[in-house]
Amino acid sequence: MKSFYGEDVFLTTGTARKLYAAVRNLPIIDYHCHLDPAKIKADAGFSGIGELWLSGDHYKWRAMRLCGVPETYITGDADDREKFLRYAGIMPRLVGNPLYAWTHLELRQIFGITEPLCAETAERIYDEANEQLRHITVQGLLSRFHVEFVATTDDPTDDLHHHGKHGSVLVCPTFRPDKLFSFDRAYLDKLSAAARMPIGTLDDLQNALRARLDYFATCGCRTSDHGFEHFPKTYISAATASALFVRRDTLSPEEKDALRGYLLVWLAREYRARDMLMQLHFAVKRNTNPAMFKVCGADAGFDLPGDCEPMGDLISFFSQLTDQERPQTVLYPLSDANLAAVTALTGAFRGVRIGAPWWFNDTALGIRRYLQTVAEYGVLGTHLGMLTDSRSFSSYVRFDFFRRILCDYLGELTERGEFDPAAALRCAEDICYNNIKGALHL
Repeated sequence: MKSFYGEDVFLTTGTARKLYAAVRNLPIIDYHCHLDPAKIKADAGFSGIGELWLSGDHYKWRAMRLCGVPETYITGDADDREKFLRYAGIMPRLVGNPLYAWTHLELRQIFGITEPLCAETAERIYDEANEQLRHITVQGLLSRFHVEFVATTDDPTDDLHHHGKHGSVLVCPTFRPDKLFSFDRAYLDKLSAAARMPIGTLDDLQNALRARLDYFATCGCRTSDHGFEHFPKTYISAATASALFVRRDTLSPEEKDALRGYLLVWLAREYRARDMLMQLHFAVKRNTNPAMFKVCGADAGFDLPGDCEPMGDLISFFSQLTDQERPQTVLYPLSDANLAAVTALTGAFRGVRIGAPWWFNDTALGIRRYLQTVAEYGVLGTHLGMLTDSRSFSSYVRFDFFRRILCDYLGELTERGEFDPAAALRCAEDICYNNIKGALHL
């Protein structure tokens, strides 16, 4: 029997262990996350493991609710120690859940704690971790995980003065204009102020967005991002879009969707002009519990995989752009019900790739399913590897989790005589580091 979360966890063959040894310490390029750049710049400390683990982690909040923990110990006013003890208490129930793996990888790799977390060990682990955290800062933690690049998630109206090179990590913004598509007056006023120009017409809006894109580019922005439930259903002319924008306060859902489609295509061309990678997160249902949304707000553990995205809608979107107009694009479907079809689509439109297993898919089985599907219906060797998509500075163990599973998958193929050992090594190195480094011109 292997030791508990020892060196060989998730590695089942000798070849897997050799591949992992070659990639385990490669630098990390986190090209999509929700970390706070101000904390990175300030090299902030941590009040304790309660803050580090539980202050904004909706994965943990969801698991605690599933185990019947009262909300006061999740997002309520209980203190950090009480919240941590409640989280520790549910840990033995989380067999097979990625939280079990991430929690124990973090305990081992950050704190050197090798015993299982449970109700009986919780007090001791809490005290030991907090003692160590007195001497750990954000930049120190990033350095420990060999983080080289971080792309935060930023609204077009954001001031980006916290971005830049801090310690050993380059922190760059990501242009994420999701709030724009509400066409809300208050938001457009905020965008107008940020761009320092009036917004009355669609041309004005596009000029303001160009100005903000240029500002993001001067701050090192290499990536854009959009998150939505589904792709637009229809595409319209510039004249029709201009007319819809004039009466944006009274649009039907179908008209608003058509205007969103026009702007999404227009933005894609702007990203290509600035050599920005475009990321598309879709097939997600947000804030599904109205009562808890009023209590907890967004990003609190109540989002779910959405309906299977109709392939015709993806085809319609990518058909709006020529190969010369289309930016490098990464697709992240939260529903993987048609993952094979979405992956196959990447072979129909140049410059489009399937992204990392997102959210409910970043499990041990979900990652293996992604790897196999991309290998069989696309090209695994060009994959851009893992990202954190996280608000937690301790979540970089997710890269180690991914690298172990990737190496185990490649190792199995190699040991069965189905893959060349030298090619397996190069493939592992490319997926873990080289591909994304090249895609972002780092």
